[in-house]
Amino acid sequence: MSGTVSFLYYIVLKNNYDNIAWFYDRLSRSIFGNAQINAQLYLLHAIPPHTSIVIVGGGTGWILEEITRIHPSGLTITYIDASSKMMALAKKRNIGENKVTFIVSPVEEVVFDSKYDVALTPFFFDNFKDDSLQKIFAYIDAHLSNKSIWLYCDFQNTGNLWHGAVLKIMYVFFRLSCGIEAAHLPDIESCFIRHHYRSLAQKTFLKGFIVSGIYERG
Repeated sequence: MSGTVSFLYYIVLKNNYDNIAWFYDRLSRSIFGNAQINAQLYLLHAIPPHTSIVIVGGGTGWILEEITRIHPSGLTITYIDASSKMMALAKKRNIGENKVTFIVSPVEEVVFDSKYDVALTPFFFDNFKDDSLQKIFAYIDAHLSNKSIWLYCDFQNTGNLWHGAVLKIMYVFFRLSCGIEAAHLPDIESCFIRHHYRSLAQKTFLKGFIVSGIYERG
């Protein structure tokens, strides 16, 4: 019994996606089709050439190859994910002539040595409670340049009963399999407002269930 308890306790504290890295992309497509993919692809046209980018929670790294299709060279990318198994998959991606630094760590534990022009946080903030979200958002924001661009996509509350049911199931699944701390969507929009970002463009997918936003600081 004690061994079982300690194992479950470890999973709760782990708070990453090691356990499901091998089938995460297939799981996403089986539930949402291409909606999560398209929500992220929508953001990539906003990446200027010859810029520095921090990607937080990028998962298996397929997005690196899509970025490379647009910018085969000239980008400096820091790719952060807490899951070592997700990172192992990401390191196999084609990055062209871009420079990519891979860091396996919670973002709030990363010691940055520079500031970035672009932040990309795809389906990342929904893992956290509001108090944790505020701290993590502020930490990323502190390492962006004055006129930085923040590319964001995630789920949002719509009032739709089906959407609400899917969210509940998702949170139960990811809390059990990945130890995420959240049980419901945090107030992400308030972070952008508090840190003085303005919306440049926005698009929704899956009847409003997923939202992608391009924000500019200042």
